[in-house]
Amino acid sequence: MKNNLDEIFSKLDLNEYLDHLNSFLSREKTLFISGDRNIHYENILELCKYDFDSPQKIQNLDDALARLGKQGILHITEIGEFSKILNYFLYLKGLKFENRLGEWIAKIDIFPTMLELAKSFDKKGELKDSVDERFLQIKESISIKKKQIDAELRRLIYTKSLSPYLVDTQVHFINDSETLLVRGGFNHFLKGVVIARSSGGYFYVMPSSIENLKKEQSELISKKEEIVFEYAKQFSALMNKALPFLKFINNAFDVFDAYQARVLMAKTYDFDFVLPDNSNDIRLKDFAHPALKNPKSISVDFSKKVLLITGVNAGGKSMLLKSIITSCLLAKYLMPMRINPNESKIGSFKEFDAIIEDPQNVKNDISTFAGRMVNFSKLFSKKSFVIGVDEIELGTDFEEAASLYSVLIQKLISQDIKMVITTHHKRLAMLLSKNENVELVAALYDEVLQRPKFEFLKGTIGKSYAFETALRYGIPSNLVSESKKAYGEDKENLNEIITKTLNLQSELKTKLDETNKKEQKLDSLLANLKEQKEKDELKISQTISKLEHEYMMAINKAKESINLKDIKEKHRVINAAHEMKKYIQKPQNQKPKELKVGDNIKYNKIKGVIISITKNDAMIQSDGIKLRVPLSFLSKNENAQQPQTTKSQVKVKVQKPKTANVVLDLHGLRADEAIGKLDKFISDSLIMGFDEVSVYHGIGTGKLAFAVKEFLKSHPSVKDFFDAPPNQGGFGAKIVRF
Repeated sequence: MKNNLDEIFSKLDLNEYLDHLNSFLSREKTLFISGDRNIHYENILELCKYDFDSPQKIQNLDDALARLGKQGILHITEIGEFSKILNYFLYLKGLKFENRLGEWIAKIDIFPTMLELAKSFDKKGELKDSVDERFLQIKESISIKKKQIDAELRRLIYTKSLSPYLVDTQVHFINDSETLLVRGGFNHFLKGVVIARSSGGYFYVMPSSIENLKKEQSELISKKEEIVFEYAKQFSALMNKALPFLKFINNAFDVFDAYQARVLMAKTYDFDFVLPDNSNDIRLKDFAHPALKNPKSISVDFSKKVLLITGVNAGGKSMLLKSIITSCLLAKYLMPMRINPNESKIGSFKEFDAIIEDPQNVKNDISTFAGRMVNFSKLFSKKSFVIGVDEIELGTDFEEAASLYSVLIQKLISQDIKMVITTHHKRLAMLLSKNENVELVAALYDEVLQRPKFEFLKGTIGKSYAFETALRYGIPSNLVSESKKAYGEDKENLNEIITKTLNLQSELKTKLDETNKKEQKLDSLLANLKEQKEKDELKISQTISKLEHEYMMAINKAKESINLKDIKEKHRVINAAHEMKKYIQKPQNQKPKELKVGDNIKYNKIKGVIISITKNDAMIQSDGIKLRVPLSFLSKNENAQQPQTTKSQVKVKVQKPKTANVVLDLHGLRADEAIGKLDKFISDSLIMGFDEVSVYHGIGTGKLAFAVKEFLKSHPSVKDFFDAPPNQGGFGAKIVRF
């Protein structure tokens, strides 16, 4: 299974993505997380809300668990690895997660004996010296021996009788032994053991006094190891009794490790998660393949059985194929990706494959077409399967291939298989276009800039633009013209019709998108107007209720005087009623606001500009939509950006450069020098009125090319730039348009 996954990940250009994910893992594991996928998805989203420390690198402990089951004694370092897991879960419990993740972590009760074991080790998984007072005594004794060794070595180095035989005054560590580098004849003044000889013929000697101290030091270390072994036996016995718990928490750690690696990767690269549903639909919104740098995101609706991609060469057909399968694969294993998760929908599929490479191989004695047939023959037994086939007609006559593949695809449509297919030829697309289970998508070409758009249009067949691509990459125009004649006038006319249809559909799609945006804006404005109207009506209702209550209080106060016999008391009550009436605040008629045409205004959440004013109303414009609103409801938008005005005109006189050229050569310059020259060159070109210029930077290490590219990206006057055709410098030059 792992080999198959490795192969498909490689075909989809996801090796680097996997390397990044593995770098966040504490230890290597399979991509599949056992258990309920929905619960895992909820836990991952919950974990995304928290900042947490990632776990340390931890060894695989399956072998250690097996030996515990056989009453074996673990090495202290293996026990330390278990302590890392225990201590990490103690740390997680302190984070107080909520929802299912919090419930899961809270239910992991660590046995008292295992809690004691965890406290005996530090965060690095090393046994603490405080566990046994003998450790502290031995540690102090080893430190003393170390100081004695250092002192003895310094004494020997500065002994006058030995000084002539010392090559240098350094202490050399050879085979974990402290030695001195001496010349021949040293044995008259220094007793010791020769550990090794240098390339210059000198001797590395460990003095006898140091040898004795080292033996004493080794005895102390051995004594410590004996004590450590005692603890290893004790801990192993305790762990044997808690073996089921250790197996459980070891598996639980792998699950959380899978969670945290995905979450940290998502946070690092600003990725999102999509939970597969039970359908076989694939609808992607703003998806970007992880292998692409500065990618152009794609949106595609693949709800049918077959997606057939045609269109321009090098226009992104293969990458669209890989992107669709990649999104399904990443969703299946709950792996993060760059996507709009709220507007995307990905179904559940058991298997994935991609037929991309040429299967022809001398060793297996198989042709390209035969290899394709072998791959297709395996599909008829598959279900719940997603496969991509790149350049389906590869390896044989495209007319015959179109007829054959149309029949094969019709058969596979009857099975539960989703197919993404790219082709350069229109015959297969024409044969399948009438099938309701086939969706057509065309890669678009920019006729003005004469290059692919890396955009796709749904529901149509695309043109390959082979002749245009050949011209772009330096094939002489006379040869291309002859090729067009050989291709045939009728076929070229068909291509022209396809091109016009594509352009018209593209324009229609653009206008439809604009209309949809305006419709959404209008819906938003209407919702805001409704909300404001409801607020105003509520405010008026509250004001009326308040006035009614206050007037009723005053009237009731005045009524009290009717039953009073004392004249003075009657006057007092009536005066009190008058006072209550006097303090009632009546709504004041608001003075008309001083608004004029061109003012930036606000009406609740709606912001706009006044385009006309009548007696009581104003016509305002907000994002291209006109509304008539009462003047009393409007207020000035003081935060709106005002157009800059100047009291007096400023005249700027620009002198044309004495010499100007449409070509700039930056070969051999440092990046800062080159950018300075490029800046002046562009300024001069703009003054001269040039529409297009060429900049030669070469290939080299790529630093200069990168600097030029970044500068052109940020220059406000550069409308577009791209690599020059091969006959004009290719990747070593840029065509710049203003």
